[in-house]
Amino acid sequence: MKEQSAQERWEHLTQRPLMALAVVFAVAYAVPIVDDAAGQSLTTVCTAIEWAVWGAFAADYLVRLSLSRDRRRFVRKHWLDLGAVVLPLIQPLRLLRVVATLLLVQRRARMASQIRLTTYVAGAVVGLLMFGSLAVLSAERDSPDGNIRTLGDAVWWSFTTMTTVGYGDHAPTTGLGRIIAVGLMLSGIALLGVVTANIAAWFIARFEKDDVEERLQTEAIVALTEEVKALRAQVTALQEQHSIRQ
Repeated sequence: MKEQSAQERWEHLTQRPLMALAVVFAVAYAVPIVDDAAGQSLTTVCTAIEWAVWGAFAADYLVRLSLSRDRRRFVRKHWLDLGAVVLPLIQPLRLLRVVATLLLVQRRARMASQIRLTTYVAGAVVGLLMFGSLAVLSAERDSPDGNIRTLGDAVWWSFTTMTTVGYGDHAPTTGLGRIIAVGLMLSGIALLGVVTANIAAWFIARFEKDDVEERLQTEAIVALTEEVKALRAQVTALQEQHSIRQ
């Protein structure tokens, strides 16, 4: 049995704690947006939690980098992780911390062999809907021309945007809101492509399995037919020998 490396053991040990921290991040990000009456102290606490969770993911990346046997190859292979860690430092916006955390969570989820593609896609959809709704509500709620004022409006807008339906009853009016819209549209198209490809692959695998079973059955029937022919030939030969002896 192949022995796990130090990096693999670390990733196995930290997978669940980091997922739990991602949930904490989601709550800390949502509370100041959903609760209009949230005071400055609560908002500060939530912001500190967001940065603390991001710091945990950054520390995880550094530990994995230090445990890697080939650090250059690790950086090349996990360049998206590095970008997600560095991204919030470029411009400390809350939305960038959201994007970075989503990227880091999905990268760790991919490393978990027991998580199937369907579970990953479902989690990605829920995460994008949730964070997309919160992000656009935060960007549009105080806009003078904005028409996304409540969480319900934001969730409905996220659904219609991700599915590229776009009824037009709600639309972002700020620059940040439109950037979020573009991200949701591209993500929705990508996820739809993943789901379609997964379904097509399932059908192809099913048809191939049926073809293999049918081919095996055909080969078995052919082999059985040949055996019957051989038995008939033997029986005929025995009958001829018996007739000669008589």
